[in-house]
Formats: sequence, C-alpha cells, structure tokens
Amino acid sequence: MSEKTVHGVRHYRKWGYEVRDETHMVGDDAEVRLKSAYTPGGDYIGSPKDARFLCARMGIRPEKRTATSNVCSIGFSVEKNEWYGWSHRAIFGFGVGAEVSEGDCIATDNGLPVGFKAKTFEDCKAMAAAFAESVS
Repeated sequence: MSEKTVHGVRHYRKWGYEVRDETHMVGDDAEVRLKSAYTPGGDYIGSPKDARFLCARMGIRPEKRTATSNVCSIGFSVEKNEWYGWSHRAIFGFGVGAEVSEGDCIATDNGLPVGFKAKTFEDCKAMAAAFAESVS
C-alpha cells in the first residue's frame, strides 16, 4: 500500500476547495482514515471544517505562504478586499492602510518594522504572511 490512498473526492467548486477521503499509513502497519480539504491545485488547507470556515464563510482563497510551505496559511478575500494570515490559533485580515504598531505579533526582528503601512495589496500579503508565520 502507498503512503496515502484517496478513496473519493467531493468538490466544492463554488467555494474553491475539495474534500478528499483518504487513508494514511502511520508507521509500518497502521492506517488512519480521515477527510482532508485541499485547494483545486492540491495544496492542503486542513480539515473540512477549516476549509468551510475559510472559503465559504470568510470568502478566502487559500494559498501556501511560501513555495516550500506544506499547508495553506494565507489567502485573499475579494469580498473584503483583504489578505488574511492564519494558523490553528488565530486569523487576521490586512487591507490597504493597515499599519504595524508596537506590540503587534508581526513587529519582530524578522517581521515588519513598527510603523510599516500597507500601501499595496503586495504589502497586505506580506503582512498576512508575517502574521501567519508569527502565530504558527
């Protein structure tokens, strides 16, 4: 048996994700069957409940924070015109005009400087990525 076997896929095209019924090998001979949510491109979002919240409720299109990331932790909401960053602990949206304040979790040595203000959507995406990294 391979490391992961997909038994079925349910597509939620309107919301931009799919749920796969999978069996994963754990160790040499144990199997775990579960349902996991993915983007249409195959990037892991999380549980079906997580995907429903992010995609259907918040209107976010999840994507990976970096090319080497294993899970989606940022995404854009066209409806709210904001980039979001999240982890299992927190979620926050950043729009044009958002500013980094003293004490913000993204105001760190390897984050963004205090006073940084988002002027473009690329700035907002950078803030969302810094947030996702800081809360993961």
